[in-house]
Amino acid sequence: MKISLMLPSAYAMRGDVRSTLNLATALAEHHEVEVISIRRQKEKPFFPVGSNVLLRSVVDARPGVRHLLPRGQVRTEVAVWRLLRSLRSDVLITTRPALSVQAARHAPREVLRIAREWGRPAVPAPVQKFYPRLDAVVTATESAKEEWTRLVRSGPNVHLVPDALPSGPWPRSRMDNRIVAAGGRWVAAKAYDRLIRAFATVADKRPDWRLRLYGGGPEERRLRALVGELGLHNHVYFMGTTQDLAGEFAKASIVATTSRTEDLGMTVLEAMGCGVPVVAFDGTRGPSEFVATGYNGVLVPEGEEGLFAGALLALIDDERRRRSLAAGALESTARHTALDVGEQWEKLIADLR
Repeated sequence: MKISLMLPSAYAMRGDVRSTLNLATALAEHHEVEVISIRRQKEKPFFPVGSNVLLRSVVDARPGVRHLLPRGQVRTEVAVWRLLRSLRSDVLITTRPALSVQAARHAPREVLRIAREWGRPAVPAPVQKFYPRLDAVVTATESAKEEWTRLVRSGPNVHLVPDALPSGPWPRSRMDNRIVAAGGRWVAAKAYDRLIRAFATVADKRPDWRLRLYGGGPEERRLRALVGELGLHNHVYFMGTTQDLAGEFAKASIVATTSRTEDLGMTVLEAMGCGVPVVAFDGTRGPSEFVATGYNGVLVPEGEEGLFAGALLALIDDERRRRSLAAGALESTARHTALDVGEQWEKLIADLR
């Protein structure tokens, strides 16, 4: 069976890209799998992808690459339209509403068309109009499933399949380093400023602990300024981007997320896969569906930065509890193994066909 997965860019540093490439690698164990990247900005994807996965792009936007036609949105849409009309796959999995709408309109009817959704559509009207032509919608969390079920009431069934973690072996935290870690894009929605302010309280009471921030993005200058303003130069470290976020999380004893609009929670899953408990705000969809206080981490009421700092301090001061939560974190990721998630997708595809 030939399976195509379509991304806006397979070269971006995003959780949905990471999840899609993990899924492609898992499915390629038994099927012919390709990842179609609408844009290609770099030589290699940021995240690893299996050697038996074919990777191709629609528009090559790398610097220095010559184009027969001028660049632009119209050119991209025409190229996507042509690709979809000529697609010769058994299954097409799209990963954004805009791509799913195009698949519904232009992909051959004999191709099984599945929309893989994480967030919410910016404009719901095209979704409600064209999604009834699709064969299924798949979400990663229960709350997203409920939301998409309401959105496409007259459309295809909405199914729940969790995100896939990369195949093991996974690094394991020894839980003895005095490090709190966080990872992801440094954008306003991730609210790293809340984490930095909370850690100022931690640094004041436990100055031997450090906060490591992994990632990159437009918020870096503002976050660095906040660290300077709070006098945290010796306590908060900007570690930059890394392809091995799991390996870095394994060096930590706590992973923190303060995102305001987290839908995916891939960093939460990766932290737990390393046996690291997670502290998160309860209002964010992704973490709140994976983190259970007392089992694999701690959930703090949304917006309560003081309570967030208190939760960090409580774990810092209680190594026995940290290790207990670490064991629960490992158990939590059992259903997210690449093998298990790949089998769930295969069953779904077989049922739909």
